[in-house]
Amino acid sequence: MPYRVLALRRNLKQLPTHIVLAPLVFLWVYPFVWMLSSGFKTQSEMLLGGLSLWPQTWTLDNFGRAWEGANFAGYSLNTLIISTTVVAIVVVVSSLAGYALSQDLPGKRVIVGVLVATMFLPKGFSILPVFVLINALGLNNGLPGIILAESGPAHVIAVLLFMGFFTSIPADVTEAAIIDGAGKLRIYWQIMLPLATPVVATVAIFNFIATWNAFLVPLVFTLANPSLRTLGVGMYAFFGEYSTDWTGLAAGSVMAVLPIIVVFLMLQRYFIQGLAGAIRG
Repeated sequence: MPYRVLALRRNLKQLPTHIVLAPLVFLWVYPFVWMLSSGFKTQSEMLLGGLSLWPQTWTLDNFGRAWEGANFAGYSLNTLIISTTVVAIVVVVSSLAGYALSQDLPGKRVIVGVLVATMFLPKGFSILPVFVLINALGLNNGLPGIILAESGPAHVIAVLLFMGFFTSIPADVTEAAIIDGAGKLRIYWQIMLPLATPVVATVAIFNFIATWNAFLVPLVFTLANPSLRTLGVGMYAFFGEYSTDWTGLAAGSVMAVLPIIVVFLMLQRYFIQGLAGAIRG
């Protein structure tokens, strides 16, 4: 039977599923599309226009007001510096921890169990000791303090992803490197980490998104220095004492979420490979 006929039959079988899922996809995407269109609306049209997606009067004033008036230019730079630095630190530390846990270590089950148990602790539960520690180091009200607070806690999911991937690599690879005279650190840096590129991309995406959208930590560590706020905290600039700039908030939200979408689209192939490889391992 020709390939086109088989493909047509397969598509017809999937048609009911597509019909059911299409409205769900629309409902899922609609809030973002409405937020995007609201960034081009006037304040009165957004408040009185209901749920319409197409602006009657297009304007770019909201984006200019958010970029300059709400200091989104400075907040974007702060967020970019913090996010990229945190991602680099988390990838290095979690990959080293995952590589160590992929070996036959005494008490490995206990260590993994303790790490998994820490996943159930809310972030607000540990913010006070973290604040005391960073304040004692003299890093409060600065970007280094925010970076340390975001990257310092154990990133258990990242460690487990690396551990699962490294465990799936055949032992022959490391044994051949040891015979050639390579040490543990050289094996990690020149062999294991390059092989783990999909997991690196997965961990980078997870932590970039989490750090880019972070609110609690940047808020706590910039209370005395608002100029160092990130985009997540900077959204407060649109909330006044007696009124709220809703169109400016919509425009700011669009500018804040676009970099995340771009990063995910660039790394989505590695993201799927990393999850599949870690789970298989």
